[in-house]
Amino acid sequence: MRIGVVGLGMGLHLARWCRTLGIEVAAVCDRDPARLAGALAELPDATGTADWRELLGAGLDGVVLANDFDAHAPLAMAFLDRGVHVLSETAACADETEGRRLIAAAEASSASYSFAENYPLLPQHRLLRQAVEAGELGRISLVEADYLHALSPAAMAELIGDPGHWRGRIAPTAYCTHTLSPVLALTGAWPVAVSAFPVDAPWGEGVDELAARAAVLLVVRLSTGALAVTRHGFLQGEPDGHWSWVSLRGSRAFAETVRAPGDRAWSVRFRREAWTRPAGSDGPAEEERVPPPLLWDGTPVDRAREATVLLLQGWRATVTEGRPPLLPVRPAVAASLVGVVGARSLAEGSRPVPVPDVSGRTSD
Repeated sequence: MRIGVVGLGMGLHLARWCRTLGIEVAAVCDRDPARLAGALAELPDATGTADWRELLGAGLDGVVLANDFDAHAPLAMAFLDRGVHVLSETAACADETEGRRLIAAAEASSASYSFAENYPLLPQHRLLRQAVEAGELGRISLVEADYLHALSPAAMAELIGDPGHWRGRIAPTAYCTHTLSPVLALTGAWPVAVSAFPVDAPWGEGVDELAARAAVLLVVRLSTGALAVTRHGFLQGEPDGHWSWVSLRGSRAFAETVRAPGDRAWSVRFRREAWTRPAGSDGPAEEERVPPPLLWDGTPVDRAREATVLLLQGWRATVTEGRPPLLPVRPAVAASLVGVVGARSLAEGSRPVPVPDVSGRTSD
């Protein structure tokens, strides 16, 4: 399997893991000469270019798109049109029109589209999914999820204060897929409507516009009837476990990823109330479950890297064996459109805004 990589920030990280897993990185691309040179020093067998279009005719089986956050769809559609399998990192689309065009391109192509969203594959989230699929929690009514970074004000300003950088130009709701994708995967639901709230408001005393962009809360009604509450951005109290915390409240039990430092952050706490237990049981039951290690060549993979390994193994199986993508185009577009619609809600006083239905259950 020969692949190319476009964008050599996160793309270089993925390229390293591709090589480790036996995937040939044949071509790399970045507009920054220093980044390109650094990648070629690590990948001497790869060719390099500053123009991604040169990869279209390079005879690649697949391409990893890790370019600017809000610029994936045009490249994805171009590669799909050439029959090149796509693994697209971060947002699938910048608006509804682009999302529907991407869906059409993926479904018309001889190649596949996979969303490089690895958060549903984190060790603790896999434990949650096993419990949901086994029916342990009953009907899920409320999901909460965080994706937070505890940066200093100076570091935050440097990251999101530059309008020339993609982080400075995207809406504060846009980077929501690290919470929405696990929510949708765990519930089997589609987003129906979203209300977005700034955690800090620009008119508050001592609060500036940058602080108001720093963090948002999304309230998402799901197609199952459940409610999801997600928090994104820069707030103190960053969770361990890859910046992620998730809780599920079901009709029979509660489960959450453990809020603890170190290895316990990859575990899950389950609680069953006394009324759900066999007669004669003494009070509620609580337990903490630890995910089994993921092995590669007989060696445990670092917990923080398990999801990336599973993501790339899944993509290789899609490309070489024809297996379904782990996260295909329609759920990818749905999760990304929550951020798009959330920006509209934020601009319109946090009113609920419908999320376009891209599930395919009805005519698009």
